Amino acid sequence: MPHEPRSKPPQHRTWAPRVWEGSDFFAWLRLLSKNRFRVEPPYWYIAGIVSGVSFGQTLMRWFQNGLYGDRIARTEITQPPIFVLGHWRTGTTLLHELLILDDRHTSPTTLQCFEPCNFLLTEQLFKKYGTILLPDKRPMDNMAAGWDRPQEDEFALALLGMPSTYTDFAFPNNVPMHDGSLDQSSLTARQYDMWKRTFYRFLQSVAYRDPRRLVLKSPPHTARVPALLELFPDAKFVHIVRNPHVLFASTLNLWMSMAKRHGFQTPRRTPELEAKVFREFRTIHDRYEATKSLIPRGNLVEVRYEEFVKDLVGGTEHIYSELKLDGFATVRPKLETYAARSSNYETNKYELTPELKTRIAAEWGDLIAKQGYG
Repeated sequence: MPHEPRSKPPQHRTWAPRVWEGSDFFAWLRLLSKNRFRVEPPYWYIAGIVSGVSFGQTLMRWFQNGLYGDRIARTEITQPPIFVLGHWRTGTTLLHELLILDDRHTSPTTLQCFEPCNFLLTEQLFKKYGTILLPDKRPMDNMAAGWDRPQEDEFALALLGMPSTYTDFAFPNNVPMHDGSLDQSSLTARQYDMWKRTFYRFLQSVAYRDPRRLVLKSPPHTARVPALLELFPDAKFVHIVRNPHVLFASTLNLWMSMAKRHGFQTPRRTPELEAKVFREFRTIHDRYEATKSLIPRGNLVEVRYEEFVKDLVGGTEHIYSELKLDGFATVRPKLETYAARSSNYETNKYELTPELKTRIAAEWGDLIAKQGYG
């Protein structure tokens, strides 16, 4: 008898345009010049494409400002945002997606964060014809991707030319372009004011189309609590932590994956890259611990990833209760559906060498003990 044809496993699209194609042209020129135009030969054509596309982005940005500028400026963000804080790979994306299940909440989308210059003009076009431009899965893990999915606003800030640690994966083998931008310690007063204005303007653009309460998630914000409170004194915060031994390898994989997909150099796992992971973990946690007392009482809840994933519905209910967010009963059915659908989700697994475990203990030992992971 003839053999039955074997069914092929589902194939996921892995190709995607470089994120820098959504950049403002002048921000792109600064990115190139600050890195001394060290684009490696295999990426010359990509840099050329980005140059042309980013020029078009800026023209469209001026056009959008002409059409919508006054209306965006008059847009009020009436409800204090909810900020999801936490180091990369701690489960911030999971938290973000769960909080967005509430119909009263909204978030910047992947389209808005990757096309911050002109998404008010182009979002319908991208939603209709641009699906092929995104992979089905994120490059660093198994989380789904899509233009309408909630996204980190840090991408929008980087593409609009604000100092960001995310510019590091454009030229992964160079020294950091914005060392100190993570906690904003290196920003001049003028840069700091520009950052706040740019961030608020971007959020106004999002709120112009959708006035619901914003849920915002970007790991760098964990080190920027004072700036966030200056903009939104009554904002609410959810901070999540995870075993640092898991975070090191996962974060290293994150930076390598982003550099491979969106960089202009072939990334190498160098001592400098490992140093970046060690340094930024401490920066984020030290700055958060030093400033979290500024958050008004009742506006902060802290979560442990390992406990949260055991009961997504109960963990989210706890967040609603601590932050005094009403209406949990209405969102519970969606949370239960999400939890059932993701019950078989598998996280990436990494093995640490004994030498690396020793270094992690030396670099982060005090933080590991303070978080109860010793």
